[in-house]
Amino acid sequence: GFYRSTLFHRVIPGFMIQGGGYTTGLVKRAGLAPIVLESNKGLSNLRGTVAMARTNVADSATTEFFINLVDNTFLDFRNAASPGYAVFGTVVQGMDVVDAIAAQATGVRFGFADVPLEDITITLAVQSR
Repeated sequence: GFYRSTLFHRVIPGFMIQGGGYTTGLVKRAGLAPIVLESNKGLSNLRGTVAMARTNVADSATTEFFINLVDNTFLDFRNAASPGYAVFGTVVQGMDVVDAIAAQATGVRFGFADVPLEDITITLAVQSR
């Protein structure tokens, strides 16, 4: 239930949609401790894959994730100096919904860029296996 009522707060058509860290008004949701980056497991940032969002620090991912709208292989692990972003899942149903989110108008809100002008709220997230 952690992701209930969180937003897709960053939407960049032709790239990705990002969510899992903010609630309405772009209030930061209390997160979890950062995890170790596991981007070197051979999974690629292809269309429909889900990956952990992080800062410029490799081991900084907490609750935010993104869904790749296109093949973003430049986000894959290259080496320790270019560690990439860890893929951990795939959209198995509803890619049409992901594409519809990507088509929403965005702008600057609450000091953040690429924010949908209308809230796009996660009501349920499930792990299928």
